[in-house]
This record gives sequence, structure tokens and C-alpha cells, in this order.
Amino acid sequence: MAEIRVFPLSCAVQNYSWGKLGLESEVAKLVATSDPLVQIQPDQPYAELWMGAHPRGDAIIRDNRIPQKTLGQWIADNPACLGAKVKDAFQGRLPFLFKVLSVNTALSIQAHPNKELAAKLHAQFPEHYPDDNHKPEMAIALTPFEGLCGFRPVEEIVSFLQTAEGKDTSGSNGDLLLRLHSQYPGDIGCFTIYFLNLVRLEPGEAMFLGANEPHAYLQGDCVECMACSDNTVRAGLTPKFIDVLTLCEMLNYTPAPSSSKIFPATQSQLDPSVYLYDPPVPDFAIMRIEIPASIKLYLVSAVDSASILLVIQGTAVGTSTAAASEMTLRRGSVLFISANESISLHLASPDGMLLFRACCLL
Repeated sequence: MAEIRVFPLSCAVQNYSWGKLGLESEVAKLVATSDPLVQIQPDQPYAELWMGAHPRGDAIIRDNRIPQKTLGQWIADNPACLGAKVKDAFQGRLPFLFKVLSVNTALSIQAHPNKELAAKLHAQFPEHYPDDNHKPEMAIALTPFEGLCGFRPVEEIVSFLQTAEGKDTSGSNGDLLLRLHSQYPGDIGCFTIYFLNLVRLEPGEAMFLGANEPHAYLQGDCVECMACSDNTVRAGLTPKFIDVLTLCEMLNYTPAPSSSKIFPATQSQLDPSVYLYDPPVPDFAIMRIEIPASIKLYLVSAVDSASILLVIQGTAVGTSTAAASEMTLRRGSVLFISANESISLHLASPDGMLLFRACCLL
């Protein structure tokens, strides 16, 4: 039997309290449509779907012909699947974690250290900083999405401070302040909305969060990709540990308008269905693949990196020389694709397909 190098995954769900409840959550909807046996609890938050090999949410391989149970185990036994460059650059590990987030209440205001600071913090305070890696992130909106990102232009901050002396708060994000205060009563982090940019993303728009960039997700659904790390320095809107000294020393205080925080996608010249989000870090890149209804056979091209493919919309039957049999793809399906393998999609849906693919383009 030929070696299986393309296979479906069953991915970990994280039920953090800030997640959307039940089928309000995009995470829950994706899980429910991909596996009809899953029971979605209406009063439970479904915050994150983790697609990758992170030890706290290692994906389960859904192919009983493969002896390894999880993606992490399989990669450890088959490191060539990463692609030669990725394997060497990242010591035989998958360098990214791919996620879907469904945000109901605000996440903590936070920043992530660069590699040098991460190594130092991990050595000094391993209970707060569990690894020595950086954690750049990118979020791409699936629904209208709201977040805070980076310091506002100074004149905006001054204008807010001057307005605060008056009685009319209609132009001062009063509704947002009240919303955050209802979620985190008495938390000083509520006032960061006057110092940080409020960024609103429409579906398909993205923001990139580099090292030392203060940010918080406020509301909406997105796909997210990040370097494999858990290092977070928190600033507010949280009951967790706040490391004020480290935060003040590390932050990027450069002011910039909110429009500068939207990260552009570039349409592929080789395949007009592919839009590439390629951030200025080596750990990951994301492709948005929009297959129009007129196309009934589509090739997911080979790249020189392991990748993870998520179906957001549409149905297809997938075939690959590296898969032992046909794979049915529907909304919520997740596939692992080894480096230099391709998949032919035989589309079955009248409305085309929307896919996201995370990989590492060195």
C-alpha cells in the first residue's frame, strides 16, 4: 500500500468563557457540519478550533489505516512531510498553529514578546512564559470582526482626552466603553480604547500582530494563524497575571492610524482563486482560496511545506495520489497535506467553495 501523506483531521475545541455560545459560534457550526455525531450544547462557549500539532490540542488523525493517533505523533515519525527547508529551519516541528476563533466577549489586552525576550522570560519565569518562542499572529475575518491593535495617532488620543472633559460622549466610543465595562467591571483595561486603534474588519480582511504590538480581539469570528507558542504578556481585561514591568518595557509605542493595521492579501498570478496573506515572519502564511461556481474540478497545488486546509463553504470529493481513498470535503472539514502533495477537488456544490490553507513559505 502506498504511504498515506494526505488525511483528514479531527481538531480540538477550546471552550474558553469568552467564546460564543452554542450554534451562535462559527467554531461550533464548523464542528457540527463536519461531524454530525457531535452534540453542540446551547449554553456552552465554543471559542477556538485548534488545527495543528500543539501539545495542548494535538489533532486526531481520522484514518484508521495510519498507526499514529495524532498529527504530532505522525509528524515526529515522518518529519520529511514538513518539506526539507521547513524541517531543517524548525527542528522537525510544524512551525504554526491554525485556528478558528468565535469571540463573544473581549479577550485580554496583550502583546507577545520577540524571540530574544521570549527566551529571557521563559528562563526567568517559566510558570508565566511556558516556551522560548515568539508568537506573531494573523487574523482574517470570517464575519464582521472588531479588535484593538497598536497605538492611535497622538492627535486622536489628545482629542479623546479633551472630549472626556465634556458631557457628550457620543463621539468617544461611549457604547464600546460601557460594553467592555459590563464584561470586565472596574477593569482599567476598558480605557485602552482611547489609546489603541479600533480596527473593524470585513470578511476576508486581515490584521497582522507582530512582536510587541498591543492588541485585543473584541467581537466576531476569524481564522487565525500563529507561530507555535503560548507566550502572552497581558495588560488588562483579564483576571490573569499582568506583568506590568515587562509590558511597559517591551511595547511598540509607535503611533499609526487604524487603516495601517489592515494587512493586504495579494491575488496569485498563477491561480486567480488564491489570495495570499504573507506576513513578515517565516513561521506561516495563509491562502484564501475562492473557487467560483463555474469551476467543477480544482487542483489544490503542491507547495514545499506541510499545510492544513480548512473548508468554510461548499462540498467536494478530494482525490490525491498520497491519499489511500477518496475524501469527502464539506463545511468544517480539515485536511493535513504533506509537502509537495496536491489534491484534486471534484466540486459538488452549486455555489463554489471557500477554503483557507495555512503553510510555511520559506
